[in-house]
Amino acid sequence: MPHHDHPTWLLDERQRIGDRIRERRMWCNLTQEALAARAGISRDTVQRIEHATSNPKLSDLLRIARALETRLADLLQE
Repeated sequence: MPHHDHPTWLLDERQRIGDRIRERRMWCNLTQEALAARAGISRDTVQRIEHATSNPKLSDLLRIARALETRLADLLQE
């Protein structure tokens, strides 16, 4: 599904998740590169998730949560 076909609520929620990941990453004093290395994913993937420019895979979100030493639920919920 092209990006422009997503409902607004979905894009907004994806952005909120990206914002929470970025906030947690910065709280942990990590760069995108450092988070990517800890999570075993590419920096581009971290950047796309934080900027909400792609649909993140569950496996990537789980890796990020573990790398940030937090629960996935904390990244998904306010």
